[in-house]
Amino acid sequence: MGGAYTAAADDVSGIPYNPASVSFVMGQQGFVSTNQYVAGISYNVLGYATNLSGVDYAGLHMFFLDSGSMDVTNEFYPDGTGETFSMTGLCLRGTYGRRVTNRLRIGFTGKYIREQIYTTQMQSFAVDIGSNFNTGIYGFVLGMSINNLGPDVKYDGEGLEIECDESPTGYCQQIAESFSLPLTFRLGFANTLIGPESEFIKSKNHKLLVSLDAINPIDFTLYGAMGFEYGLSDTFFVRGGTHFGHDTADASLGLGFNLQTEGFGLGIDYAYVNYGVLDYTHQFGLNFEF
Repeated sequence: MGGAYTAAADDVSGIPYNPASVSFVMGQQGFVSTNQYVAGISYNVLGYATNLSGVDYAGLHMFFLDSGSMDVTNEFYPDGTGETFSMTGLCLRGTYGRRVTNRLRIGFTGKYIREQIYTTQMQSFAVDIGSNFNTGIYGFVLGMSINNLGPDVKYDGEGLEIECDESPTGYCQQIAESFSLPLTFRLGFANTLIGPESEFIKSKNHKLLVSLDAINPIDFTLYGAMGFEYGLSDTFFVRGGTHFGHDTADASLGLGFNLQTEGFGLGIDYAYVNYGVLDYTHQFGLNFEF
């Protein structure tokens, strides 16, 4: 859906976009996703959420990124030393959501972040907050979130050591500069134009959801995303979306299939996302409800 998910998110997969999405889980839900990203990069996601009381909700979410192997080079061996290294990223999230009223839901996420490049690493803690509000005006839903509230971070480790004569050990530790986490504000609107509870076109078997996001990260310019989801009998889904003002992300298309039995549900999703000069990616996801 082009990443336009701030107001549309209603399950454990939406936690990174809006922590309030965890408060839509009916019973228990699991989520697994894998993404073959650009330039040989891959990332995988695991998620779990549960309805604690009908008012209180909790979720766990893990994101792991791997750049794949790259050659180690230096000024003496510009074509490689024979060694390889990789960049890895890890984000562990714990989320609490609450249904404040029948129209307002809120969520809070505490997360641990770690990145490692060769023998240098960075780690920190941060907070996300979000809300989902059914305005009651022609079926419009308003979603808002702020991601990566936390202290400045910096890299350290053996990779910053250099040879020097001033130290008794023969090595000096370089001091890396601190930098801010990518604080991001999201504002989204969503509306079900066709569906059983639509304010526009009532339909028992057909559903059309449209969403629009404005995304403002501190390390990039303001950009937008728009997406849609068409559902047939809550079983088969077609999704699409695009970005506005983004330097690489372009259009996306996807399909979904949802099988519901008594006490158990299984959802299978696929998305094709075009990143322009960076090529396209394939994304796969599985949802479990029980």
